Amino acid sequence: MGEALNGLKRTIMCGELREEHVDSDHIVMGWVQRKRNLGGLTFIDLRDRTGILQVVFGEEINKEAFEKADTVRSEYCISVRGRVVRRESPNNSLPTGMIELKGEEIKILSESETPPIYIKEDLDASENIRLKYRYLDLRRSDMQKRFMIRHKTAKAVRDFMDSQGFLEVETPMLTKSTPEGARDYLVPSRNYPGSFYALPQSPQLFKQLLMVSGFDRYFQIVKCFRDEDLRANRQPEFTQVDIEMSFVEVDDVIDMNEKLIQHVFKQVLDVDIKIPFERIPYRVAMAKYGSDKPELRFGMEIENITDAVKNTEFKVFKDVVENGGTIGAIKAENCADMGRKQIDKLTDFVKGFKAKGLAWIAYKEDEIKSPIAKFLTDEELKAIIHKMDAKVGDLILIVSDVKEKVVLTSLGQLRLHLAKELELLKENKEFRFAWITEFPLVSYNEEEDRWEAEHHPFTSPMDEDIQYLDTDPGRVRAKAYDMVLNGEELGGGSIRIHDSSLQEKMFKVLGFTQEKAWERFGFLLEAFKYGPPPHGGLAFGFDRMVMFLSGTDNIKDVVAFPKNQNALCPMTEAPSNVDEVQLDELGLVINLKGEE
Repeated sequence: MGEALNGLKRTIMCGELREEHVDSDHIVMGWVQRKRNLGGLTFIDLRDRTGILQVVFGEEINKEAFEKADTVRSEYCISVRGRVVRRESPNNSLPTGMIELKGEEIKILSESETPPIYIKEDLDASENIRLKYRYLDLRRSDMQKRFMIRHKTAKAVRDFMDSQGFLEVETPMLTKSTPEGARDYLVPSRNYPGSFYALPQSPQLFKQLLMVSGFDRYFQIVKCFRDEDLRANRQPEFTQVDIEMSFVEVDDVIDMNEKLIQHVFKQVLDVDIKIPFERIPYRVAMAKYGSDKPELRFGMEIENITDAVKNTEFKVFKDVVENGGTIGAIKAENCADMGRKQIDKLTDFVKGFKAKGLAWIAYKEDEIKSPIAKFLTDEELKAIIHKMDAKVGDLILIVSDVKEKVVLTSLGQLRLHLAKELELLKENKEFRFAWITEFPLVSYNEEEDRWEAEHHPFTSPMDEDIQYLDTDPGRVRAKAYDMVLNGEELGGGSIRIHDSSLQEKMFKVLGFTQEKAWERFGFLLEAFKYGPPPHGGLAFGFDRMVMFLSGTDNIKDVVAFPKNQNALCPMTEAPSNVDEVQLDELGLVINLKGEE
């Protein structure tokens, strides 16, 4: 049975007590981390979100308090009144380790059963168990530190945006479904049976409307929702830092957001981030790294070696060259002695990305070892080695295909895989930023036989490429830009189309009839009749930003109550069935596939 506070007030947090508090009386409250009984003394490590404090109870201090302290167990919630004294045996590993609280009164505020998970740092427990008992998982000090960083990050963002004249404006959670890209989460309307709201995938259309409204500079830290298959570091609901600015061009948006990142990292980690960031055109990023979010903290860049073997008689390479394909390679330094089994595993790895195989050349001290050496001339082998700038001890790994995308994607993934296998980044704590620019405006969907917006239908094409919109849309580059950090996309955005005739042309490229465009986006197109300003913006993945700042590689560690990989909440068991009464009110009947 828990005792009431009865007016008892906490005077200080456990982790805030220091030597300057010696000989002062205080009341602390928190949870029992552990208890040790040493005969006439009982020691309790008391924990709250600020840290751990050692409290000592003794028969000579207060017999009643000593006897009650002996009844507490781990995770009991208690309050203690006592005097701060110096410890006879200091603990230098604790910020409070020079002092302890001599307990003169104890209240057991609530008892606890034995917790199903340990309340300790670096917990080794299954993810589903941690999520089922998330309220206990969040008691752990390493988890609480991450959420302090999350709070500090949000404050730093708001402080910076305020200093730059931005207004934080909330946009609707219940809005119109405009399916383009990921699936919407739909919410049935009781007042309009058969009609649905959608939860926003982003505030994109509303932030553009705010620019039409003359707000000039808008931002929001906002929840967004996407009903898509979950992958690592994806959640069905996530948080964005959403930003939009009027009367700007690409450089203005990039400059503002570099300064924002510089401010956040300084405020949260006291790390100085150098700006401006490197800018890499999309085509260059794909050619060198096989990715539009390249990891730049190590080399092993992709090289196109097609010219080195353009006259080869080796059938595999010859067929690729004659069909206009690509032969690419990466160099793994000091890996010439890699075993055949390991290379076979690498071959299986690239096949997972549609590569047909993996050729290799080991440049050894006394020989060049390779299963394809007998098919290539000495000149061709030397040309490959020269192109790769290989040294003795290096291993060259080669993929060839008539589709350039297969070569670049498979080698890009192999590059990352090898970096992990070889622990190239194990001790690398660098924050390596870059901008990826000049994205394709559209990409071709072969299944649906139509062009799709690479970002969204309101992204502006580069001025010099507008001439190709009608004749060669795949050639058109966008005024779009992504900020990447250590191989992850941190944020992305674009300059928007504000000219109605250009917007109509864009819809035509995407296969939208005028009727369809107005059905989906009519409220925006109507607004654009009334003097929209040139505008552009960017959205950061806030959860991902906090993930980097807090030093974890799991996005669930920085979301208070996340879903698991199956989009389920083990704690609340959401999603769940609802009462028939609720369905009747909404005019809904559940008809699962396969049921009559």
